[in-house]
Amino acid sequence: MVRFRKAWLAGAWLCAAPWAHAAAPMPAQAEVIHWWTSGGESAAVKEVAAAYRSAGGAWVNSAIAGGDQSRAVTINRIIGGNPPTAAQFNTSKQFLDIIEEDMLNPVDDVARRDDWDRVLPQPIVDAIKYRGHYYAVPMNIHMQTWIWYSKAAFARAGIAREPQDVDELFAALDKLKAAGLVPLAHGGQAWQETILFSLMLSNLGGRDLYLRVMRDRDQAAIRSPAFRRVLVAYKRLQAYVDPASPGRNWNDATALVIAGRAGMQIMGDWAKGEFTAAGQRPGREFGCLPGLGPDSPYLIQGDVFVFPKTGKADALRAQKLIADVVERPAVQVAFNRLKGSIPVRTDADPSAFDDCARKGMAILRDRARPVGVAEVYLTPDQNGALQDVLTAYWNTPMPVERAQNSIASALRY
Repeated sequence: MVRFRKAWLAGAWLCAAPWAHAAAPMPAQAEVIHWWTSGGESAAVKEVAAAYRSAGGAWVNSAIAGGDQSRAVTINRIIGGNPPTAAQFNTSKQFLDIIEEDMLNPVDDVARRDDWDRVLPQPIVDAIKYRGHYYAVPMNIHMQTWIWYSKAAFARAGIAREPQDVDELFAALDKLKAAGLVPLAHGGQAWQETILFSLMLSNLGGRDLYLRVMRDRDQAAIRSPAFRRVLVAYKRLQAYVDPASPGRNWNDATALVIAGRAGMQIMGDWAKGEFTAAGQRPGREFGCLPGLGPDSPYLIQGDVFVFPKTGKADALRAQKLIADVVERPAVQVAFNRLKGSIPVRTDADPSAFDDCARKGMAILRDRARPVGVAEVYLTPDQNGALQDVLTAYWNTPMPVERAQNSIASALRY
């Protein structure tokens, strides 16, 4: 794991209450670094900025395309002593190093006020809480392994009902292939192949095997016959993608489903925005499956804001106001409806959301189903090593035994 030198930054997160009602002589100016640059994402973050301004703040937008680039800029500025007021990260181990180097302010006061221990899904709590303290304010929840399908394509292929297990999934793919359609719309990129693998590990392997592999990195589980079956099923999906899939962007794969040229796509809930932009509606032109069967694990991640340490009183005031505004129910609804994600709180009102989002919100209330995506449990280095093996296995004649051994080695420590 990469280590960072400790920045010479003073100050602490003040525990004053309630911050939203404190008189402020000047607007609390906040520079916020994020990578929400696409159309839907930009519209979503504008809702947060507008709410912040309405609460008395001055929002300075620093949008940087690409998550890796955005995070690198944030970290370099923290180390260099010129931190932003707040910065976006994923709900993961991406910011663990800067927590350990004491470079972030905790947000325990808002966590206590809003009872995060009770109302947030446990995988989210585990990702943002470290040694008893909360270090990030969660914005949303994305689920990574939704199955999106074209109702017209299903009808053309004679598929009468949504698949309820892995066998039925492959049977549906066979029917789509026989009908002359692209059965599985896929973008041949490493992160997209990891999503296909995650679907198989969670739905074929089940919750126990998924957690033993991803969370515990249990060598016996990784070398087990059950995990070998997952790898075989994952590679089997390759027979259903079209020859043009390598290098394709995820939204271009979604477009194939929207057009009815492909039957289904396995992708996160951000894909829903593409259907919406095309004027399609869930339950009418397309369907959305959160898993194969009523007890399938629900793989969650999301976005958070973190707050770099600073000794400036006005920056601390701005950080507190951002934390307060982001967690307001109305802001959560406004942001997530445009982003395609769902509110992070399990007690959020589902009435303003579409059918797909309501399915996800209902699942979140069942504490047995949500589990973290790979990035929640693995360090960036471990996750990168796993992706390297999975994409090599997908794209080459690598024997399953070699893939299994390589994954065991990648997740040994």
